[in-house]
Amino acid sequence: MKIIRLNYRIYDELVEYAKNHLPEEACGLIAGKETDGGFTIEKVYYLENIDHANDHFTLDPKDQMTAIKDMRTLGLKPLGNWHSHPESPSRPSLEDIKLAYDSKASYMILSLMANNPVLNSFHIEDGQVSKEDLRIYSEEYYY
Repeated sequence: MKIIRLNYRIYDELVEYAKNHLPEEACGLIAGKETDGGFTIEKVYYLENIDHANDHFTLDPKDQMTAIKDMRTLGLKPLGNWHSHPESPSRPSLEDIKLAYDSKASYMILSLMANNPVLNSFHIEDGQVSKEDLRIYSEEYYY
C-alpha cells in the first residue's frame, strides 16, 4: 500500500479554505512528487466549485488546465483531487464513486460535519473503494 504524506501546514490551509466556503463543498487538485512507497503532496490547488452546492462539486475545466500547467512548470505530478463534505463523513458518496474515472488518482475527502475535521484519501477503481495510508506530518516528526 502506498503512503501519502501531507505536511500539516498544507492540511491546515485546506481545512481553512473548506471552512471558508461553507455551506458549499470546496474542491481542488493535489500535486506532488513520488517517493519510495508512495508520494508527498507538495501543493494543493483550490478551485471553484462551479455547482456551488453542498452535496456535490464540479471543477471548472479552465481552472483545472491552469493548475495542470502550473504543476508541469513546478515539476510536480498530478496526484488526484480533493473535496469537502460539509455535512457527511469522510468517505466517498455513491456519486463520488460513480464519477471516479481515474484509477491512478487519489481521492481525498475532508469531512467538516463534526467539530474536528477528518481527512481521508481513497483509491477508487471499478466501483471498489479502498482507504489509502494518509500521514499528516511536521518537519520535526516524519515517518
